[in-house]
Amino acid sequence: MRHKPTEAEDRFWQILRHRRLDGHKFRRQHPVGNYILDFVCLSSHLIVELDGSQHADNAYDVARDTYLRAQGFRLLRFWNNDILARPEHILEAVWAALQEPMP
Repeated sequence: MRHKPTEAEDRFWQILRHRRLDGHKFRRQHPVGNYILDFVCLSSHLIVELDGSQHADNAYDVARDTYLRAQGFRLLRFWNNDILARPEHILEAVWAALQEPMP
């Protein structure tokens, strides 16, 4: 996926890369355990996942999220079409999560 990101992932990465979000370093397609994360800010323990329709009511995602939360991560999930249609809303949500103290 790193070499062939979805349009939404590519657009979102252009916003996050090079510490453009107030100096927060994000990684894309980063492994944690047996999972590959779309985007993660390790210092803030914040994961951002951009999902297509294949993720609707997906039991795999529930188990994955449970594991990642047990590792101390916070997760934000957004639909691909939301980042394409309203990127500013997604960035506001990410920014707000970055401002919250870590658990």
